[in-house]
Amino acid sequence: MAEDGGAASDSPQAVALRARSVEELYELLETLGSGHFGVVRRCRERSTGTFYAAKFVKTRRCRGSRRGLERVQVEQEVAILRDLQHPNIMQLHDLFTCRAEMVLVLELMRGGELFDFIAEKEMLLEEEAIEFLEQILLGVQYLHGRHIAHFDLKPENIMLQEKDVPKPQIKIIDFGLAQKLEDGVTFKSLCGTPQYIAPEVINYEPLSSATDMWSIGVITYILLSGLSPFQGETDAETLSNVLEGAYEFEERYFSDTSEMAKDFIRQLLVKEPQERMTASECLVHPWIKPLNRKQAAKRCRSSINMKNFRKFNARRKWKLSYNMVSACNRLCRMRLLCSPRTEGEELRCCESDQEEEGSRPVTLLRRRRSSCS
Repeated sequence: MAEDGGAASDSPQAVALRARSVEELYELLETLGSGHFGVVRRCRERSTGTFYAAKFVKTRRCRGSRRGLERVQVEQEVAILRDLQHPNIMQLHDLFTCRAEMVLVLELMRGGELFDFIAEKEMLLEEEAIEFLEQILLGVQYLHGRHIAHFDLKPENIMLQEKDVPKPQIKIIDFGLAQKLEDGVTFKSLCGTPQYIAPEVINYEPLSSATDMWSIGVITYILLSGLSPFQGETDAETLSNVLEGAYEFEERYFSDTSEMAKDFIRQLLVKEPQERMTASECLVHPWIKPLNRKQAAKRCRSSINMKNFRKFNARRKWKLSYNMVSACNRLCRMRLLCSPRTEGEELRCCESDQEEEGSRPVTLLRRRRSSCS
């Protein structure tokens, strides 16, 4: 499962939940990354020698605790991953649990983020970029076909399984905000990253698979130009820009962009969700699937604004690093990292659960949990 892509399956392989220790079956290796509630480590399955990524997630021991994620939240992510089997979707291989922690053994992504891979190139034609975007759309089409919305599509969650191969394979990761959509059930959420979320998220209106399509429109805009369509100086300004839905194709950034590509974006960055293209409709749009030689030739002559794209990606990586350092510093100030906890000390100072002093309401978009009605 870790190495082969294969075709999408309607009958995903069942992943058994194990109560034993992960170290009995896997050799734990170096740390690949960390977050507020856990860490990801590379691991090797002892029986096969295959490498995977082990995601250790802290779960709350009791209802009053603020340390870790709600267990039901992690179980929802697991339930969704268990139901997925597609070459462009990250695979869940194994699962372990104990009272205070769950360990998800996942497909190992050796190729890094797609945007980092593209930023290393000297130039990139639209035709080449479309090959990556088509894979993203195939993965999203599969999700939506199973009535699952990702709700957190952004560059950080689009990875490559391998990069030193002729045709790198896209993998969509991180299903922490994903939701199984049910007929007759209204789902609303205030979660997401400001520059990628749709207007209906900000307005706290019912969400649907169309919410993902807005995010794909933003990602495509950035990929072609190195410019974010709604990014403001602050989160509040960004959200205001999203609500206005006002963007433009500035000549200095889109001088080498085809009209078909602009039309593709226009049909996704639409304020009314029901008027956006679906993933299936995107896959047959002339920019993705040319109807004639003339349309195909236009894609070959158009290219990505690589100079500006590299600048955007550098700023994006810097901001991610800055946010991580800031979070660690806040945790240190709250003594969660700098000093051991004494017996009986109340655990209520977790950065992701409490707002910073003087923080604006807009920061809730990164932290507030979703609700169903």
